[in-house]
Amino acid sequence: MKRAIGKPRFYRRSGLSQRFALGLRVGAALLLVGIALAGHWLDREGLRDNADGSVSFLDVLYFTMITVTTVGYGDIVPVTDRARMFDTFVVTPVRVFVWLIFLGSAYNFLLRNTWERWRMAAIQRQLDDHTIICGYSATGQEAANELMRRGCPPGEIVVVDEAEDALEVAAEQGLATVHGDATHNAVLAAAGLARARSLIVTPGRDDTAILIALTARRLAPQVPVAVAIRATENEVLAQDAGAAVIVNPISFGGQLLAGSSVGPHLADYVSDLVTSHGRIAIRERTAAPDELGRHLRDVRPGQGLRIYRGGQAIGFWEDEAVLREDDVVIEVVPQGVVGSPQ
Repeated sequence: MKRAIGKPRFYRRSGLSQRFALGLRVGAALLLVGIALAGHWLDREGLRDNADGSVSFLDVLYFTMITVTTVGYGDIVPVTDRARMFDTFVVTPVRVFVWLIFLGSAYNFLLRNTWERWRMAAIQRQLDDHTIICGYSATGQEAANELMRRGCPPGEIVVVDEAEDALEVAAEQGLATVHGDATHNAVLAAAGLARARSLIVTPGRDDTAILIALTARRLAPQVPVAVAIRATENEVLAQDAGAAVIVNPISFGGQLLAGSSVGPHLADYVSDLVTSHGRIAIRERTAAPDELGRHLRDVRPGQGLRIYRGGQAIGFWEDEAVLREDDVVIEVVPQGVVGSPQ
């Protein structure tokens, strides 16, 4: 049986769940009212009922609630100095705090929620040329951090996840968030997939990642999809699902460790190459008009590594590595060079 899903929604970080926060407020209001009720009951001799002259527990309950919520009707009044002082220094502050709790609850659960829904809907409508990250575990968080280190504004990154604690982490970083299952069309549509620059898929499960890639390919075939795959045998499935880039962190980490055992500086160089805080950066770009007809080895200021032409990869050592129109160049440049990947 297919699991029913709710409407995808933009998520706003909250320190407490709404149900717990509401319960806390109700409990505080009841405690304050209980203090006033106990004081009036213990000093009921200081009250006078103008209707029948006797003060019962129901009279005390009625008088307490009316006094806390309004100023009373005058049918039951304090007549002794002690009862009047209790109303002055205890019941009056209780009334103020209870009203603050009521007003705060109305703001939090009605006005602010309405405002946040309107604001998030406005953000959703304005999303354009942004990056979507599906799954905000360790890999997704590192991808977002690296994007921001490379100059991508937090507002141009949208995190999609079903776990609210993951969305809280993303919201703390200033990222836009969508709460929902990214394997569903409506959720990716809510994240603005059709207008996105790219999609990064890191849910932590290969089957989920492949399904997200398939869903994205159907909704927005023009958006490049990068997928993190853990099992080598699933890389072909991810490619068939439409992933433009497939990264296997387990395989890559193992290969890097193996290489480092014979070349201790390899890991340092690769880290320098792929992160924003190194001395060099790797970038992908289209060949510039003034570079056409030049060999890849002669391209400056970077060091050309590879050309992609019609799906074919051409290395810098090959004779046919002469730049043509629409060639895609992969090169290494000094960190900070204008045009480095954002």
